[in-house]
Parts: sequence; structure tokens; C-alpha cells
Amino acid sequence: MKQIYSDIIQFRGTHFDFGYMQGEKIKDSLTVINRENQWKVRKPRFSIKIDEVKQAVTKFAPGVWEELLGLQEALQWPMERVLKEFGGYRLDYVKSGCSILTGDNYLVRNYDYHPKTYEGRYTFYQPTDGQGYAIIGPSQRVTGRMDGMNEKGLSIGYNFMHRKNPGDGFICCMIGRLILESCADVEEAVAMLKEIPHRHSFSYIVHDTSSETFIVETSPRGVQVRQSNACTNHFEIMVEENRNHLVDSKRRLEVMRQGESSINNASEAFRLLNDSDKGIFSDLYGSWAGTIHTSAYFPKELKAWFALGGDREPVEFDFRKWLQGEDLGLERITGEVDTDIPFIHMDKHGDWSKR
Repeated sequence: MKQIYSDIIQFRGTHFDFGYMQGEKIKDSLTVINRENQWKVRKPRFSIKIDEVKQAVTKFAPGVWEELLGLQEALQWPMERVLKEFGGYRLDYVKSGCSILTGDNYLVRNYDYHPKTYEGRYTFYQPTDGQGYAIIGPSQRVTGRMDGMNEKGLSIGYNFMHRKNPGDGFICCMIGRLILESCADVEEAVAMLKEIPHRHSFSYIVHDTSSETFIVETSPRGVQVRQSNACTNHFEIMVEENRNHLVDSKRRLEVMRQGESSINNASEAFRLLNDSDKGIFSDLYGSWAGTIHTSAYFPKELKAWFALGGDREPVEFDFRKWLQGEDLGLERITGEVDTDIPFIHMDKHGDWSKR
């Protein structure tokens, strides 16, 4: 078993200052070094046009652009490099798993992906410049959010479908950030997901204080909306967009649907996804589909749970108290996973070179 961790990042201030602080933290870090080496192996299949990205980002969340400027100031990089790493526009994404289950006032999700992409940062951010809502959740590519909840109780997670025939648009983690940054409820989130340009094909699951859940199936070619409380890695409306290999996705969905009848609360839902013997937790890390973390969000109470690896009791966060000025004493979340694959934020050679 491999011991892993996520650092807790807490910040109150302007978006620019938030970006600057994060840039200072990651400067010369293993994450930056490993990513630089990753680009040597995986050449980018996209172009960066600064004005185009700026226009796309500021249309939905101008504060995020300020955060990118803060990152540039701290890192002293050309803006093209900042946007390639952290802009979340036109970047490629590869296959992954992920399962999401919602119920009365909770959203629980497994984040299944490859260790060499996991940056190990769990963030609390409260903007003071009036440009967006406060957000709690794990970050991806620094500025993005792989799941999370904002101060209004809107919660989101996403599940990968495929990356065939990509279009010009945002990748999943930046879309997660833009939604949490700018939307107060599921209706606003659904409206933005219909408007925003999508690079790849994903389902976005949104849940709020009404306990309503919407699953928004998205691709560069269209968007469809349905209501359900369980989602894995295949579309149920845009079936023409699905991958050919859906056996495991449908199996995990069936496990969740069968398990619903015996689930009485969020704790039991969390155990269904996080316990390694329940059929949803995955150890397929080398296949880009191993469960790295399990998150849970509670919109009405503004609380969150988080666990790294399986068979874990979650760490609980009271986001409401944090928003009122009560800082966390905890600086790091720890866990373990059954793999020897390097993590990008922890290990040397967390790149794609064969050694």
C-alpha cells in the first residue's frame, strides 16, 4: 500500500492574490517539474491564443482570469505556459472512471483516475473582490475543481464519457470551477452547462439545497439534461456518443441502483462507494480508473467529507464555520492506495517516461 496525502489550502482574498499565493506554493515543486517532463513525452495537440482564452474565461468567471494573472506574476512564466498548464481551455483529457450517487441533501462521488495526474490539493477559497462564490473542494490543474461545493450549497461532480472528436472549449475541471464560481443553484448550473463550450464529452452532476439532482450530458456536439441520482461513465440520452466498452460502467451503475434500497443516510452511501468490497471502489490505477478519493457534500449544512483511498473514515469539514472566519487546524489529509505508481505531487519521476 502506498501512503498518499493532500495538502489543505486555505485562503481569503482577491482572486489575483489567490493565484499569486498558489504560484508561490507550486514554484519549483514536484508537480511543476513532473508536468514539465510530461509535456516532453505527451506533446500538446492544441494551440493557445491568449485573447481567445481570456474572452472565454471572463465571459463566465472574470475572477478566474485574475487568478491566472496572479499565477503568472508569481511564477514569472509566459502567459502561454500559464494557460497551457492552468487555463483549462482546449486541453486534452484521457479515459477515467468515477461514480456519483446523490440522495436527500448529499452528493457522494468517487474520483477515479491516474496517480500521475493527481496534484494533492484540497482548497478552501473565499473571494473578497466580489467576483464569485466561496468554494470548497479538491483542485485539479490548480485553478480547476474535480468536485466541490460553493457557499450557496451548489455541489458538482463529473464523470468521463470519451474524448473522441474534441472541440474548442473548456476541460472538465475548469468547467467544474466555473460552475461553482458563478452559479447559485442547479437551475443556473444547468443553464451555464448548456452555454459553455465543451472540449470533451462528460456528464456533470449538480445538486443543491433543494435536494434536486440534474445530470447534464455534454459533448462538443450537444447537451442533454435528465434527472437521476446515480451516474457512471455512459450517457443515457446521447447514446450515440458512448464508448464501445461500457460493461464496467453499467455494472457500477447497477450496483448503486440495487444498493439504494438499503441506503438510509449519507454515511451508508459513502460506505457503498468507499468500501473496497462493495463493487464500486476501483484499484485499476494503471488503467486510469483507480479510486483516489471519495468526496461527499451536504448543501443544507455546508459540510463536506473527504477520504483518500478506500475503506476510510472521512475527514469532515464545516464550510459554514470556515466562511465565518474559523480556520482549520489541519494542514494535510492522509490515506493509502494499493499501487506503486508515482503521484505527481509526491514522487520524483511522476511523469510518463519509462524508467
